[in-house]
Amino acid sequence: MKTSTHPAKLIPLWLKLAYTVFMAVLIPVYWYHYGPTNFLYFCDIALLLALVGIWRESPLLFSLPAVGILLPQALWCVDYIVQLCGFRMTGMTAYMFDGTKPLFLRGLSLFHGWLPFLLLFLVLRVGYDKRALKGWTVLATCLCLVAYFLLPQAGASLSDPNLPRNVNYVFGMDDAQPQTWMSPELYLVTWLALLIFVVFVPTHFVLKKLCPTPEQAAAKRA
Repeated sequence: MKTSTHPAKLIPLWLKLAYTVFMAVLIPVYWYHYGPTNFLYFCDIALLLALVGIWRESPLLFSLPAVGILLPQALWCVDYIVQLCGFRMTGMTAYMFDGTKPLFLRGLSLFHGWLPFLLLFLVLRVGYDKRALKGWTVLATCLCLVAYFLLPQAGASLSDPNLPRNVNYVFGMDDAQPQTWMSPELYLVTWLALLIFVVFVPTHFVLKKLCPTPEQAAAKRA
């Protein structure tokens, strides 16, 4: 009996196509409403990495965003449910209930709710690449530095109110005004340290524990 020399695909074609169609809609809509700098948010970078990774079936391209956004996006999900029930937790999902924003635009933002589950599925499927911790740490640091030095700060007055301010919260947790607890420079360093040691590192160890290595996942293709 003849065996195939082509490795079995670990990600179903329907998922690849559905995700690609979603991104084909989201990218131009977000670009039009929010401008290109919106794609410097961690969550949007995660979307783009996953788009490439889903076709290449690349463990590293899934592991990078997984180690970076699983915890923050889980918090988004909880905050959204709390807000949906009529209460307030962090306020990070308040924009989802802002009637001045188009319903379709807010509907696209629901990706924050399902993206962490998709990334978890993907790393469980193709394996977790342990290089992701260092890779995402470098990437996140660069994104925060760009946001701090080159993009509008919290509370900045802009000609277009939809343009992003305080990208990746480098000026504080409130986009309407910068934090005043400490100097901006010290806050940035503290924020990066919290992201690395409270978010990225714990997520890295959990994913290492739960997920197969890329080599183990690749064995399933044989």
